[in-house]
Amino acid sequence: MVAHRLASILTAVDRFVVRPAGELSGRVVVQGAKNSALKLMAATLLAEGEYALRNVPRITDVETMAELLVSMGVGVARGPDGVVRVHRGADCNPEARYELVERMRASIVVLGPLLARFGRACVAMPGGDDFGSRPIDFHLHGLEALGASIDVSHGIIEARADLLRGTRIVLDFPSVGATENLLLAAVLAKGTTVLDNAAREPEIADLAAFLNRMGAGVEGAGTSTIVIDGVEELHPADHDVIPDRLEAATYLVAVGVAGGEVTLEGARPDHMDMLLHKLSEMGLQVSTTSDGIWAGRSLAHPLQATDVATLPYPGVATDYKPLLVTLLAVSEGVGLVTENLFGGNRYAYVAELVRMGADITIAEHHAIVRGVGRLSGAPVKAPDIRAGAALVVAGLAADGETVVSGAHHLDRGYEDMAAKLVGIGADVHRS
Repeated sequence: MVAHRLASILTAVDRFVVRPAGELSGRVVVQGAKNSALKLMAATLLAEGEYALRNVPRITDVETMAELLVSMGVGVARGPDGVVRVHRGADCNPEARYELVERMRASIVVLGPLLARFGRACVAMPGGDDFGSRPIDFHLHGLEALGASIDVSHGIIEARADLLRGTRIVLDFPSVGATENLLLAAVLAKGTTVLDNAAREPEIADLAAFLNRMGAGVEGAGTSTIVIDGVEELHPADHDVIPDRLEAATYLVAVGVAGGEVTLEGARPDHMDMLLHKLSEMGLQVSTTSDGIWAGRSLAHPLQATDVATLPYPGVATDYKPLLVTLLAVSEGVGLVTENLFGGNRYAYVAELVRMGADITIAEHHAIVRGVGRLSGAPVKAPDIRAGAALVVAGLAADGETVVSGAHHLDRGYEDMAAKLVGIGADVHRS
């Protein structure tokens, strides 16, 4: 289970080719959440022994995290049953090398567990998607509050702590990564740690549930205040990864763009309340089923524009935004989209949608989207995971052929997206 094997296969076919094929119909089985699986894998650094993680998606980010763990001396393998098994032996090298970390921003999450378990960590500054400035100061200040000494130089974070001690930490912003890193460090700290203004994402609650199975004492995950009673040691555990709400959102928007009826098997509507509200507001029919979410739209009834503002969970996630901008581009009316969480290149994909005939104007952190009904197929380039997915979905409502290059970005977060779309009636293939 090594990243370059999967990556070498996929980069040989680094384009999605999309042609309109009418309304969608069928079922999509939602994969395990990328943003949970990666952190659960990092958590295995906290205790020796054998772990079994089920519902881990087959994506390149998971392969990268596996390769990172292997470089530290941890065994990682996916069995024929699809279960990812992790073996953390007594010997572990608490260093995360640049050539691995630079591939994926989520790699920074190994800092907390390495520091807590080994008393030291040497981690390269993270890479990943280019969304503008996303500083890790919250991570480092929180670890210092727990008693760590940290030096950052030449692109390397060196952290040491003879003993971490519980304390109260108030995050200036509910950063998901900082909440996870501090949670992973505090479970082995002496005493009680209180994280205030913590991130509330479902993936945080999933990580806490896994840690509690390992013997940790975590309460309040999923709320803005998390209380962690430190323990002396943890033990291995098995765990099922929660469904990926971002993948589910992609196929919901695909139905909105192309029309039809699709059931998302395994999707968790309670993890997507605000998004489902916005989609319903636009005219997409959405209902909860016994095993997921059903979505439907008749092409005889155009979707209606609405305004969208990104906010920390439970608000509309910034990762939903490219999909919503795409949906607004083929709706009736004018929608205002406001990015409140990130700056920089978070609207980089808009120029690609404009190439396809979308009418979008950017004004600082706002996007003004005037619906045009249908788009026009064109060659476009994916700048990151979610924007790339939005461009593929846009091709479903575009006359002619849409070719999305940079497909490797999508492979970081989507398990065989082309096959899943084909399975519900889309005309999509890799080339």
